[in-house]
Amino acid sequence: MISFIELRKLAKRGAEEGILAKVKLALVGDTATQFLVTALKGTGILRGYEIDLFEAEYNQVERQLLDPTSDLYQFNADFIVIFQSTHKLGEHHSMLSAEQQATLADERISFLASVCENPVLAGKKIIYFNYPEIEDTVFGSYANKVDSSFTFQVRKLNYELMHLSQQHQNLFICDIAGLQNKLGRDVMFAANVYTSTEMILSMDALPYVASRLMDIVCAVKGQFKKCLILDLDNTVWGGVVGDDGLEGIQLGHGLGIGKAFTEFQMWVKKLKQRGIIICVASKNNEDTAKEPFEKHPDMVLKLDDIAVFQANWETKVDNIRTIQSILNIGFDSMVFLDDNPFERNMVRENIKGITVPELPEDPAEYLEYLYSLNLFETASYSNLDKDRTKQYQVEAQRVSLSKTFTNEVDFLKSLNMVSVVSGFTKFNIPRVAQLSQRSNQFNLRTVRYTDADIEALANDPNVIDLSFTLEDKFGDNGLIAAVIMKPLDKEILFVDTWFMSCRVLKRGMENFTLNTMVEKAKAAGYKKIIGEYLPTPKNGMVAEHYPQLGFTSIVDSNTNQWELSLTDYKERECYINIK
Repeated sequence: MISFIELRKLAKRGAEEGILAKVKLALVGDTATQFLVTALKGTGILRGYEIDLFEAEYNQVERQLLDPTSDLYQFNADFIVIFQSTHKLGEHHSMLSAEQQATLADERISFLASVCENPVLAGKKIIYFNYPEIEDTVFGSYANKVDSSFTFQVRKLNYELMHLSQQHQNLFICDIAGLQNKLGRDVMFAANVYTSTEMILSMDALPYVASRLMDIVCAVKGQFKKCLILDLDNTVWGGVVGDDGLEGIQLGHGLGIGKAFTEFQMWVKKLKQRGIIICVASKNNEDTAKEPFEKHPDMVLKLDDIAVFQANWETKVDNIRTIQSILNIGFDSMVFLDDNPFERNMVRENIKGITVPELPEDPAEYLEYLYSLNLFETASYSNLDKDRTKQYQVEAQRVSLSKTFTNEVDFLKSLNMVSVVSGFTKFNIPRVAQLSQRSNQFNLRTVRYTDADIEALANDPNVIDLSFTLEDKFGDNGLIAAVIMKPLDKEILFVDTWFMSCRVLKRGMENFTLNTMVEKAKAAGYKKIIGEYLPTPKNGMVAEHYPQLGFTSIVDSNTNQWELSLTDYKERECYINIK
């Protein structure tokens, strides 16, 4: 982890004008937060963001949040970070009667719920720090039986915070209690610093807390990891299967290093179940590499868990590029794990943006090290995520089939594609919101939406909201695209949002979507559609999207805008039917 001193240097130097994306963030806390501000600005630069940060006055949390005329509301931040410390909570607890102490957690939850329900903050993302425990030993372990004890109230509060975040899609919990579990209280808190500065977080803890907070910001902004690529020998199992044979590799639940590899596989399995795409890039004969997955009794991972399996004698760099071409996601969405330092360096030097952790030499330490990196932070989750591996396995089959056709039209016709078109419903709102947060490349304006945002749009009678699924003879891709159009006047619709999963590129979905948009717009009496492209570092692939679809450039526009007349529109060719 980078030191606070290094973060301070980055914060002082700042970002070059126009190089980094800007994020407006407000921080309100009941203890001193100046050094946390510095750490956040430095960490932001490391992650590609210039943070425009408002720091509220010391110990003014309630006033800033409850007063609609406060500086906080005037600043109009994208993210509001609330840091109410365990120390201040403990001070308050000590001044209450036993009866009042027993309701402390409920009161704090009620306050935060009122903040989340404030209509003025409906479009904001609220990040709340949870509460690292302070063992005051007033009751010792018996505190778990006494609901008025401070230990009981802190644990109850953290538990209820999780429930509250489930109820409010705009609320995210920054788990610094988990950080303290990992680092230890003596690292997180320095008593001598606190007594002289009112600063709760130690200098050593600040980089970790700033990093965990920025993990959430980046995830909400669509910057997160989607894919884990694994080497096999001495990474997934101990030993070299080609040399040691199936019986000679190290795996199992008993004593010895095999336990470390088995537990590592358990972690990977949970990532797969969560929706992370698991792939293999191994220097090996394919049959030899697959044999443990098929035959070893202690293998937790099976071939069904692997979306793309690349085992050959090509370089890891070439195999990772092949995986990327099949998945159609950015290299910066990928994590590559390999026990070999040479292979790690080769991948780092030749594939820009990919994350390659420096695995410890001892496999027993793999998991604890990977836990500390928090590589797979997310801003959304749905039950549909568990099907992602199957979808990419099927995509690999499509890629293989496409190579047997010399004519693209014949290939597309052979897929027998169908789509379900609908508005936003209670069944698809979570997926639409998730896709808005995940889509970086095919995303014309890169507007991020939460479930609550999408629900509000669905309930707006003036908005035309469209979702699209795609199914072919290989399988169902599920919901893969969404469009949001808003009226500028009685005759003109503006395309507020158009995003699509890159898994379905080059299948004519763009034409099918536009045909549907025009049909809906005409039916509602509109004469023209205006589209806009807002460039980001990742969406260059759609820079010419609108002109390629027949839109005409609006010369006097301040941004990249194009218009399409609906009067003489001719339906674009595609090979997708409505289901």
